[in-house]
Amino acid sequence: MRASQDQLIRPRGRRRALAVGLLAVALTLTSACTDSDGGGKPSSWQGGGQSEAPKAAATISEPAADAKDVPASTGITFTTKDATKTAVELKDAGGKAVEGTLAADGKSWVPVGALDYGTSYTATVTATGDDGRPATATSTFTTMAKPSNQVRVSSFLGDNQVVGVGMPLIVKFSRAIPESYRDDVQRRMTVKSTPAQEGIWHWVSPTEVRYRPKTFWKADSKVSYRVQAGGLPMGDGWFGRADLSVDVKIGPSLVMTVDDKTKRMTVTRNGSVIKTIPVSLGKKSTPSSSGTMVVIEKLRKTVFDTMEELGPEEGYRTKIDYAQRLTWGGEFIHAAPWSEGQQGTTNVSHGCVNVSMANGAWLFNNTRVGDPITVKGTIRKLQNGNGWTDWNMSWDQYVKGSALPYEPAADPDAAATPGATGSTPTPTPTA
Repeated sequence: MRASQDQLIRPRGRRRALAVGLLAVALTLTSACTDSDGGGKPSSWQGGGQSEAPKAAATISEPAADAKDVPASTGITFTTKDATKTAVELKDAGGKAVEGTLAADGKSWVPVGALDYGTSYTATVTATGDDGRPATATSTFTTMAKPSNQVRVSSFLGDNQVVGVGMPLIVKFSRAIPESYRDDVQRRMTVKSTPAQEGIWHWVSPTEVRYRPKTFWKADSKVSYRVQAGGLPMGDGWFGRADLSVDVKIGPSLVMTVDDKTKRMTVTRNGSVIKTIPVSLGKKSTPSSSGTMVVIEKLRKTVFDTMEELGPEEGYRTKIDYAQRLTWGGEFIHAAPWSEGQQGTTNVSHGCVNVSMANGAWLFNNTRVGDPITVKGTIRKLQNGNGWTDWNMSWDQYVKGSALPYEPAADPDAAATPGATGSTPTPTPTA
């Protein structure tokens, strides 16, 4: 016979008391060992009940909602709370999405290029928490009209150029960048290399910034650098004219070392000595500079003319073959057939590295712009700024020229996220 409902839930006498006692024990064991649905999985309890996962939240701080005249370079700055996943979306008034990248710190997002001038955009930040429920924040803003005051950004190097392992990346601005704006500019300057190499930007002057790795570029590297300057505020009502992107290649590691004591140049390629060349350096009255330089330009044939600078008594006008500039002050590697008898034994030049015609031709045919040369043992020290002297500074010295604190990148392949003025002078050469 089937028991009644009353018999199941209301036992009488000792049987009732025993049943209640067993039920209490069972409930105690259940609350200690299983979750509330009896599934047998451990659970967190607080005050006798299960705590709820915190809800995620998102807030956009820049650009503010309904902001006008926003620079076309703007990024999206935001904060999130209790978020395990964050997504950022930017669309124009027509619903077209803008591509961009999230910063490594997860607090900002930057479009891949300048936004259109005088255009409305809507930014949406979505934060998702442990509970899987998204929280969103939106900001609709309008970019500024195209400014009349624009700063041109240019690169010394061009796409697909092959350069030496000592070549700094050189970016110039058509107008001086105030010191208080350089950190913002540098944040929009990135360098990527394959293989990955650590490096930093260094402000040579208010109109020029350079980048070098911690050690010479690795042979045969591929390097790309980008300046997202379009619409970027650059001080005093001036804005970047356009973005700049350059891809270059690094050649073999050809390194030249000159020792005044031996009057010899040692040339290595990828770490192996391939040639030793007798040289004549600057005589006592016009010594060569000791320090690390790089080849700035190569001239198969040129004329060194110092008549205007030194006058008819001291000056000279001489045809030169296989000239490779090392300093703005006029120091070159070049062929000097007139001093071949002294090369390897005596210094007779006006500060240049003299080599024979045959060795001058060999060097000219094997070097590239950006190949480094170190001269040792002369009485004159190379002055920083007299040429591309980026490698004449220690790494610690070079870092001091950055507008941003140096932080070794966790991913060196995205290492960059920090004198003359706009044009390079061409002083009188020496021989």
